Amino acid sequence: MNEESVSTISGSTTFIEGSRRAIILLPRGTKIEIINALYSPKSQRNLLRFKDIRQNGYHIETLNEGNCEFLQIMSIAQCNKQIVEKLPAFFTGLYYTKISSIETHAIVNQKFTNDFVL
Repeated sequence: MNEESVSTISGSTTFIEGSRRAIILLPRGTKIEIINALYSPKSQRNLLRFKDIRQNGYHIETLNEGNCEFLQIMSIAQCNKQIVEKLPAFFTGLYYTKISSIETHAIVNQKFTNDFVL
């Protein structure tokens, strides 16, 4: 994949270097599979789209508790809602959480694999 130009809050930049299937793990153990996740080694943040959450069979609602806003990710089975994740919001309106990678793929330069000795 060629590097792609992406528009961000701070302007346009070229930093997408590839795409691939990714599975992420949210703090309460919810797995989200993203078929075409974009790879950007220069990025310090990751974005999870609502579309990715919905394609994994989850539903989304916002909730206000006191002065705090949250995004709730829910599973619904037989008309019963179960909150699987609860993500707080920044003052900017973006929701945040910590994610962990379940499955990783490494790209190795063939030149170095032939010279590796144990």
